[in-house]
Amino acid sequence: MQIKILALVLAGGKGTRLHPLTVERAKPAVPFGGKYRIIDFVLSNLVNSGVYSIYVMTQFKSQSLIQHLRDGWQFGGMLTNQFIVPVPAQMRTEGEEWYRGTADAVFQNANLIEQSEPDLVLLFGADHVYRMNVRSMIEYHLEHKADVTISALPVDRRHAGEFGVLQVDSDRRITGFIEKRADAPTIPGRPDQVLASMGNYIFSRQCLLQMVYEDAARSDSSHDFGKDILPRLVGTSAMYAYDFATNRIPGQAASQPAYWRDVGTLDAYYEANMDMRAIEPPIDIYNRAWPLRTASYSDPPAKFAFDDDGRRGQAIDSVLSGGTIISGATVRRSVLGRYVRVHSFTTLEDSIVFDNVEIGRNCRIRRAIIEKNVHIPADTVIGYDEAEDRRRYHVSDSGIVVIPGPRSPVSLTTMTV
Repeated sequence: MQIKILALVLAGGKGTRLHPLTVERAKPAVPFGGKYRIIDFVLSNLVNSGVYSIYVMTQFKSQSLIQHLRDGWQFGGMLTNQFIVPVPAQMRTEGEEWYRGTADAVFQNANLIEQSEPDLVLLFGADHVYRMNVRSMIEYHLEHKADVTISALPVDRRHAGEFGVLQVDSDRRITGFIEKRADAPTIPGRPDQVLASMGNYIFSRQCLLQMVYEDAARSDSSHDFGKDILPRLVGTSAMYAYDFATNRIPGQAASQPAYWRDVGTLDAYYEANMDMRAIEPPIDIYNRAWPLRTASYSDPPAKFAFDDDGRRGQAIDSVLSGGTIISGATVRRSVLGRYVRVHSFTTLEDSIVFDNVEIGRNCRIRRAIIEKNVHIPADTVIGYDEAEDRRRYHVSDSGIVVIPGPRSPVSLTTMTV
């Protein structure tokens, strides 16, 4: 069966809980895993699944996100059904406003859906870290003749207030949708878990357009899918929950569990990065059948210098990106971005380092997130004295120290004429 599919990626959130990493960028543009950005996960999942028509809804602090889309996600062909296009708020509301919510973001761009005339509209978030064969979810939606399909997975009930929670019958038809309530009902027979929405939806075109137009006309709506549209659809439309645990990725062992992480807080973001550098990572970025795509740069390989006792360049259980040099230093259980320099006699442990960071000699650093373009002076100690760290830096609930970056001027090309 030939079906037309359009994907809308919601990438406009503020990401306030990831502050200060979101001071100068949107949450989907936050670096992850050394060379990637958070948005690379959803875009890779879509493209690897054969979905090539994608609009990215941008809003807050979107410049770095737009630059990343330009550098890494521009299709080179001339086919009109292959595109990844950033779309800012179109000011199509009566008050010519920015996006007032996720439903309003779709409403303001309803013309793009109407012009494309897709059979299905995929509405996916851009701020989660996961691998997903979207084709399997599409097939599930078609098999059940659904109007709406929501991908879902069990989470601990203590997190119920952070997610939309689904109630389903024995056929996985959705009978209730409860948005971010600590007292949301648990899974029958599993009192310690709730069935959480992953924020990935498939809609039939007509169902989606009808609901966003009706919602736009309501003065009592917050114009959000989780708070307004999905609860209203329960009992009136064919809504089904897709079991993400059944999703299988080509090239991945069938025994490997499906991986999904909400990286909405600094601690969750830190732990997800640490997952990638594990000896047996729960998320496999080395699977050639399902590549994690991103911008391509002409970086030289990472380099390790010196092999003297007490001055040996080495990285253990770590992920390093192109252009990075470990010069007589020791790096353990860390994730390093592009063009990082770690100088002699320094020990860096359990840390995330963004691009273009230089760490001087004789430093001791652990459990830190270091923003791009930071220079750490020689003899600096971070992560060993919590009181001192809190005085100088931002420290997360679990004690992760965040070193903010400088605001760098834009470099312009100069020439002699």
